[in-house]
Amino acid sequence: MVNKKQSRRQAGRKLVVRTDPHSITTEQYRTIRSNIMFSLPADDMKTILFTSPSKEEGKSTTCANMAIVFAESGKKVLLIDADMRRPTLHHTFHMSNKSGLSNLLLRKGRLGESVRRSGINNLDLLMCGQIPGNPAELLQSPEMDALLEELKSRYDLILIDSPPLLAVADSKILANKCDGSVLVVNTGKTEKASVVKARDALVTAKALILGVVMNNFDLAKNHMYYQNYGN
Repeated sequence: MVNKKQSRRQAGRKLVVRTDPHSITTEQYRTIRSNIMFSLPADDMKTILFTSPSKEEGKSTTCANMAIVFAESGKKVLLIDADMRRPTLHHTFHMSNKSGLSNLLLRKGRLGESVRRSGINNLDLLMCGQIPGNPAELLQSPEMDALLEELKSRYDLILIDSPPLLAVADSKILANKCDGSVLVVNTGKTEKASVVKARDALVTAKALILGVVMNNFDLAKNHMYYQNYGN
């Protein structure tokens, strides 16, 4: 059983950009930020989806850390937990999940009351909220379209954490609504066939694929290069 102290330590490790801002991993997140910005074809692209082929590939951790590095660059950022099946954002930031995205889509909450301050400059959070019985239908709804349009008028950038592509339809629905999508892959676990299927799913959804983030990649000799250069 995980106690509260262990839970805090685990969340801290997830937000390495905050706990270890000079680490190799943090620098890689900043590099990904730059690559994404170079990939955006227009300044009016504001919504970026983070997804993965399967579960436990690091998409939620990647999305949260990317939200922080974008906020640190001066952009006003909103991080949304749109995984209404296995939400994690409230655990990462130690907040309540009683109200959030699902409540807004069901018209049982107000935007001003649902968006939370993260404690990090320029970064706000929208939790999943209560887990609904029909996530895909809610994400496909006109209410979701209207909400995204409203949020675009308030933020420079909106990052959305979503379920795995090959498990449910949710991410394909969101990918079609977002300006760009990032696929997160666990290089030590994910099979090539799954990556291809995930890419094809995004293509079918008419998503703009901004790139692939490869988790658990072995830096090998490059590790010493980054370490020595940083020192």
